[in-house]
Amino acid sequence: MTPTLSRVTLPVLLAATLLSSCARRPQASTPTASTAVSTTAPPPPPAAAPAPAAKPAPAPNADQSAAQWHLKDPQLDQVPGVGATRAYEELLKNQSPTRVVVAVIDSGIDTAHVDLKGNLWRNTKEIAGNGIDDDKNGYIDDVNGWNFLGGKDGRNVNAETLEVTRIVANGRKRFKGKTAATVKPTEKAEFALYQKAEKAYAAQLKEETERAEQVESMTAPLTAMVESLKQSLGVTTLDTTALRNVKSDDPNMKRATAGLLEMMRQTGSSDTDALLKELNNAVKQERSMLDNSLNLNFNPRADIIKDNPNDVKDRNYGNNDVHGPDPMHGTHVAGIIAAVRDNRMGVQGIAGDPVRIMAIRAVPDGDERDKDVANAIRYAVDNGAQIINMSFGKAFSPQRPAVEEAFKYAASKNVLLVHAAGNESKNLDVADNFPASFYINKTPVPNLLTVGASGPRDNSQLTANFSNYSKKAVDVFAPGVGIMSTLPASTYGKESGTSMASPVTAGVAAVLKSYFPKLTAQDLKRIIMQSAQVHHTKVQVPGDDKQVDFSTLSVTGGVVDLYEAIKLAQKASL
Repeated sequence: MTPTLSRVTLPVLLAATLLSSCARRPQASTPTASTAVSTTAPPPPPAAAPAPAAKPAPAPNADQSAAQWHLKDPQLDQVPGVGATRAYEELLKNQSPTRVVVAVIDSGIDTAHVDLKGNLWRNTKEIAGNGIDDDKNGYIDDVNGWNFLGGKDGRNVNAETLEVTRIVANGRKRFKGKTAATVKPTEKAEFALYQKAEKAYAAQLKEETERAEQVESMTAPLTAMVESLKQSLGVTTLDTTALRNVKSDDPNMKRATAGLLEMMRQTGSSDTDALLKELNNAVKQERSMLDNSLNLNFNPRADIIKDNPNDVKDRNYGNNDVHGPDPMHGTHVAGIIAAVRDNRMGVQGIAGDPVRIMAIRAVPDGDERDKDVANAIRYAVDNGAQIINMSFGKAFSPQRPAVEEAFKYAASKNVLLVHAAGNESKNLDVADNFPASFYINKTPVPNLLTVGASGPRDNSQLTANFSNYSKKAVDVFAPGVGIMSTLPASTYGKESGTSMASPVTAGVAAVLKSYFPKLTAQDLKRIIMQSAQVHHTKVQVPGDDKQVDFSTLSVTGGVVDLYEAIKLAQKASL
């Protein structure tokens, strides 16, 4: 029986809420991009973002300019973008940029993408395909980067467990029958972490199980309702224009169209067909969470990589497949930073030629491991990256010292780290998101920028409803809602998440470094923060009903602004 509109109104409105929280990171990702709101992949993703509204083929830049709102200027266009287009036209014309390498630590990158392949980093010391480590850096045939999630036989880890799952699985074996009073003094800290993880795991398993049941239960009625609406209106496609033009006094019809429009807004869907695709993706994602991410017995790494994930000194493992099984999130991130600007194809990156993208795969569909993150940072630094984008994050970090040592190594080599704040709608003054903005000893990481996500309008929705925030741990906000960028197979689509806000900021840093090469990592951080456009707009606190001044949600209280950052850099260089 086809449900009546009144019977599906509640599921529609519920779906609007659920879909807005189903995006995962690479996470964010995968990640806050396809549903990463990563760090790493999503709206509200614990790590990624809404699934892409992909286009079948490259389109001229002119056709995409309206969609790339993040390039617009807050003063000239009255849109809270970063002012990239205005900066190139007014401040950088006839200037000579220098080569800058930006490492993207992510799920993988489609290196054949028409809008990316011209701006990929190339290891000129390596001869492709000869099976020899020509440059003696410990990595064979690392032409465009390295894959720390690969096996020597060419296979790759895709789905992975969450860190909380790994801690619980190991803890139940190690601490079976033990209590805080009976564990050895040297084990007390790890036992306390295990107990904390047990509580978090139980809560998340319950939440994901209920969410999976809800999402799966609404697929059929929502599909039926969409078909019923199409028949009633005599159309084959229901896009936002068609829904807004519906004229009806029927309250059920009004609620149904309003619910669909809200869902489409939340997920960035162009029409109801794309929305249903999002819902089906959400179903698959929730099922993957239960079957893989929260599965205590799931351990693909043991069979594929065959390393000791707890040996943080081990660095020579993996393979050179930087594409990986699912490069969606990383491809989207890379395009935001440096999609070719002048080829009249698809989209424009914030930083074009001569900025180059180094691809480093270390983020699976699940939580990244501390060992891989630390090694990815070291690889990037040793191979010439000046900026590293990290659109991923997680709630537990059992090998945090190894990551912090890598941070310090990057600082010693003058490398800026840019990290997504996360997509859990949480205050990082009280919630954990790793890598953290502070070292274990509570001192700030001097070469790290942590970035929240902002929206396209300077109103109560300026703060993305999924973004984490903090007056201490989030440095600045940047556009992260409905960001148009590259997707695999030379397609394009919109994603949302702090996973997108981070590369927007990394792209700004790359432009500054390219045109002002003497700037240090700390200079870049200082200029980006000092030039951020402070907003005093009353906004809704993510995950809460209350409203506050936008300026209270981060250290700077502002949104990244390339135009103003260049002006500040010009003054500093005089």
